[in-house]
Amino acid sequence: MFRLRLANTCVRRSLYAGPVHRDLVLGQLELCSSEDQVFEVVSKNKAKLAVNHVGCAVGMLWQFQREMPQLLRTIDAVKNHPQFLTLRVLAENKISLMDDSLLVDMLYDVLRLNVEPHDSLVQQLVSEASVRLESFPLSALSKFAICLHDQQMQLSPLMGRITDVLSRKLSTIDDARILTTLMISVSPMVSPRLRDALLDRADLLLDSTESEKFSVNNPRRVVQFMRTIRFSHRNLLEKCNRLLLQSVPHMDVEDLSIIVRLYQSLQFTNCDFRVATKQRLMELMDSTTDPVSFTKLFVALSPMASTEIRGWLDYTALSLADTFNAQQALFIFQGLEEIQCRNLNLINKIASLIQMNLHVYNSMEVARIAQALNVLHYQDPEFYSKLRSVLVSFLQDSITPPEVTMLTRVLVGLPCPHLEAGVVARLDTALTQCNLSDINTLALAVGKCMRYNSFQWHSSHDKYMHLLERLKHHGRERLQAADCIDPLLEELRFVSGEWFEEMLLEHTVVALQRMTDQISWTHVPELANLLTKTNHLCAPLLDSMASVTMKDIDKIHPLAIHATLVIFAILNYNSPTADEMFDVCVQHLKPHISSFDPHMLVLLAHALVVANCFPEEVFREIFNVDFLAKLDAHLETMPDVLNMRIRLRLMQVNRAVCLECPEIQVPWFHTRYCQQVQKKEVYLGSFAQQQINKMLAEVLGGADHARVSVLTPYFYIVAFECVLDRRQQPVAYSEPNMLQDPRGAGEVEYRVEPVMDELPPGAQRVAVEFLDSKSFCRNSRHVKGEVMMRKRHLEIMGYRVVQIPHFEWNSMELSTRDAWKGYLKKKLFSELSSS
Repeated sequence: MFRLRLANTCVRRSLYAGPVHRDLVLGQLELCSSEDQVFEVVSKNKAKLAVNHVGCAVGMLWQFQREMPQLLRTIDAVKNHPQFLTLRVLAENKISLMDDSLLVDMLYDVLRLNVEPHDSLVQQLVSEASVRLESFPLSALSKFAICLHDQQMQLSPLMGRITDVLSRKLSTIDDARILTTLMISVSPMVSPRLRDALLDRADLLLDSTESEKFSVNNPRRVVQFMRTIRFSHRNLLEKCNRLLLQSVPHMDVEDLSIIVRLYQSLQFTNCDFRVATKQRLMELMDSTTDPVSFTKLFVALSPMASTEIRGWLDYTALSLADTFNAQQALFIFQGLEEIQCRNLNLINKIASLIQMNLHVYNSMEVARIAQALNVLHYQDPEFYSKLRSVLVSFLQDSITPPEVTMLTRVLVGLPCPHLEAGVVARLDTALTQCNLSDINTLALAVGKCMRYNSFQWHSSHDKYMHLLERLKHHGRERLQAADCIDPLLEELRFVSGEWFEEMLLEHTVVALQRMTDQISWTHVPELANLLTKTNHLCAPLLDSMASVTMKDIDKIHPLAIHATLVIFAILNYNSPTADEMFDVCVQHLKPHISSFDPHMLVLLAHALVVANCFPEEVFREIFNVDFLAKLDAHLETMPDVLNMRIRLRLMQVNRAVCLECPEIQVPWFHTRYCQQVQKKEVYLGSFAQQQINKMLAEVLGGADHARVSVLTPYFYIVAFECVLDRRQQPVAYSEPNMLQDPRGAGEVEYRVEPVMDELPPGAQRVAVEFLDSKSFCRNSRHVKGEVMMRKRHLEIMGYRVVQIPHFEWNSMELSTRDAWKGYLKKKLFSELSSS
């Protein structure tokens, strides 16, 4: 097909060139079936070769290579052939005679044949193309943009001119291939306005191609564009996913591996696509035996594979290991990191390959290697020493703040974390160019070194302290100078950790409050993410988020609502605006419940029950056999950590609905799951809880009047339980507390069956709960949503809940044994009588 298409192109060029008599040279080229035959025709007809002959010959050479499997290509042999040099000289001499299409095709083909960008032919072709740029047809413009992209000229003035032409002619583009190719090439240059216009046009053209001959590359390039600009257009992403899902049965390993990586980068998960991809990759396993395709298969399939399939992948990787090149070994190693592999033979083998090729990797790749070694707990002091030297060398030569930050982060992840004097000096000079994300990462790295080296290298402590002080100062200056919410939220996207929360969080919230008038519905997910990570309650920000969400609810994709609701649920924030927003969001969601991925609907339902919101439609959708079967199938393709999280959330939703909405008649079906979880857990009480345990026994009149770590129906663990009769007198238990460890260390083995003794008439069961700092919002004494939900549920089960906040128990007022006992008596008896 390629050859026929190329022959037709050559004929058209011959006719365009002029003579109507038969072109004998062109006829000979059309009959060629290999590179050697093309070179033979060139050798015999050097004096006769016209511009169309040269273009046809070079095009055929690339097409012959393109038809070959990657491993069998002989590009170097073609490039170094004497007759190819002849073609290059002729092409360079005839550039002015080439039409626009031939000019761009020539540039494209010679770059594909590995002619260097600094070669005079390439330089003159680019120069001539830049002169003709405005007259190029859109197809030629698209191909020329690819050529500039291949030469790392994405930020060149020439690419800027292409972006301008694209902006002016966007409405005339009716070919999805041309548009999506241009989108990829100009992505570093697009403004927010052009970005939105490009996505709208792509949306329109993808609609028109759904009923036509479909190319998987068009929606893939749209997804790639969104990944590059770090912007997720949810509706268009869903459309691309729908188109890609239709083509999964026809995709090869390379297509699937690319799309899987793009989805990961965009944090986009579609369970139907994952299930179909897993099935297709498993079908391709037997035919994927060469190092190139197997590497892609391993990286794409292993995170979603069963134990049996992972075993096959590990075995095959080990048997092919000696054939892997440096890049393939790196990809395999990153795949092992992602699944946290524990196959020591495979880890050691791939690590030895990487160590032998360490000199060929760039700084980003070396950083990935260091991170993978850390995750895989690899033990080889010699390799780590060599790796440290390479990282330090890269760091001292690096010039961009993101690279400096990345290298520093992985450097302190190596054993015996410390920063050499030269590295500290390099960080000091790069500091003023760093954004908030870089500042936070560097501060965490320096803090880690300080903790480790507090005794080994005391002399470096002052340098670290000085650097941390400068980081704090620069971060606060940057926040004070911020006046636009978009770049600020971009810098804060991946910021987290204690240093940020202690040093910059308050200043960050102040800066965001200055920009409250800039907040729109597009900012709400990022703001919610920041407040969720930091557990920071800021009423003005939350009310503003709620207001813009209600105002523009029709613009918000239903699947994006979860990110908005979860922050209000977690922080237990109630206000008239927030309550109204919940009602509006739930109404917006109801028509779309069936379109949710199962795991996302479970997470949404959990946020709703924490907020004490129970729309019946959501829970009837979840608690049916078909939904749960689909959820199980999807969870099999997910990483273990996410799998366990979703199963826990499903249990919590099941418990909440059974307790708070019995009228929905959802059965409790998590007894076995909870028993399995309880068997794996060992409770280790804090020092404060051990104090409460001892003093509670004294206050109540003996150890037989209180129980520790009581397992309730629906599998809550109550820290301390006692029973008071109708006169508020403690009631002794009929059997001893078998749960408390006899050593008194606070270590407890849980029961797997909940037991609730029958109470005497008029008696009251009391749950005493110690609330540590995690039970409250970071900046206030406001109790979080999950703590309040737990309290509601215990009260429904018949408990009176007495909560002991950590800031009261550990206060200066309660510094003596008598004060603690008096506090417990007041909590137990006064609060109960008042209630």
